[in-house]
Amino acid sequence: MSVNIDSRVVTPGSDDYVEEAWELKERINREEGVLKQRRKFFTDAYRRSKVHCYVQDGDLIGFAAVRRDGYILFLAVDPAYRGEGIGKRLVARVAEDHDTITCHARTSNENALQFYEHLGFEIKRRIDDYYEDGGDAYYLKLGADVGITDRLSDLIRR
Repeated sequence: MSVNIDSRVVTPGSDDYVEEAWELKERINREEGVLKQRRKFFTDAYRRSKVHCYVQDGDLIGFAAVRRDGYILFLAVDPAYRGEGIGKRLVARVAEDHDTITCHARTSNENALQFYEHLGFEIKRRIDDYYEDGGDAYYLKLGADVGITDRLSDLIRR
């Protein structure tokens, strides 16, 4: 990862980087057809979350918004920075605070599913019509039973 990428944490109740996160999410939505949340839902959830951010030269290049229970609401990495370990590092930051991490991923989002499975997440169940547009989701979990801290530490060292 580039030396000029900074890690930041946005605490619940803050608007720091909310506009930048929305713009990144929307760009990914336009290019890849995923992350289809409405603005009010996104901003409300973002403001209630602890958000781990990676910023390069003032630009948000990745973020993970997580609830108090370890559920990742949003995880996004700028496509230009994928493959540099930013997504893994974001999940590792979440793992520092939680024994178990959960999330949903669209069943058609192969990139997300491969990413999560590579980190050791397990598909726990499929939920039909989960998304507002009728899309189906998988509920994924990474927990102490699969050695979350050791697994992510190993991945980060690679």
